[in-house]
Amino acid sequence: MIHETAIISDNVKIGKNVSIGPYSVIEKNVSLGDNTIIGNHVTISTGTHIGSNCNILHSASIGAIPQDLKFNNEITSTYIGDNTTIREFVTINRGTEALKRTSVGSNCLLMAYVHIAHDCIVGDNSVLSNMTTLGGHVTLGDWVSLAGGVMVHQFCNIGDHSFIGAGYWAVQDVPPYILAAGTPLKFGGINSVGLKRRGFSIDDRKLIKGMYKKYFRSDLNRNEAIKELKNEYSDSEISSKIITFIESTNRGII
Repeated sequence: MIHETAIISDNVKIGKNVSIGPYSVIEKNVSLGDNTIIGNHVTISTGTHIGSNCNILHSASIGAIPQDLKFNNEITSTYIGDNTTIREFVTINRGTEALKRTSVGSNCLLMAYVHIAHDCIVGDNSVLSNMTTLGGHVTLGDWVSLAGGVMVHQFCNIGDHSFIGAGYWAVQDVPPYILAAGTPLKFGGINSVGLKRRGFSIDDRKLIKGMYKKYFRSDLNRNEAIKELKNEYSDSEISSKIITFIESTNRGII
């Protein structure tokens, strides 16, 4: 299942039932999990570790050195989880000294021409549509959906279950559970469709909607709004996640 034109370096760990297409290059210190498919003209660079049941389509570049002028050939890595699909011409750069790794979770879909820069962390079950670009040190939570052409500035955090509309850019943090759109990027409501699909109850959705109505659409300033949220909403997984995300921001909230 390995094409005769593929070039595979020494010290590569290849699992069971792995397929490697024509003219693909697998550099040293790479591991490929069971049942993973590597298409044609794919380059898997040094220090990349790919899970099981992944599908990496033609002309993708995974784990190349970062586009960071501070990079000094330090030893860093790239990790791809299980059951993740990486479409044509996707580029993922490995980490730098800062974090030492770039990682994409399990059950993700990266559509054509997505770029993930150095030291990014992409959570499980995330979907990045065509031409989405993540600057360095970006963190995406689980179940994040970024529509086509979204650009995320360096060091931004995107919360769990959030959705950013097509063609917009994020230069500040996007809290969990919301839909964001507009220029500049702003709160557009909660991600109702995504939350319904993932089994969030009507009470859960009411809680999320009420908290964000207070935070984004009341007359309170943001510090006052956070104090009100802490007083009004009992401690729960959802409310704690929202408050913790907002209070821990370094770039500010959209």
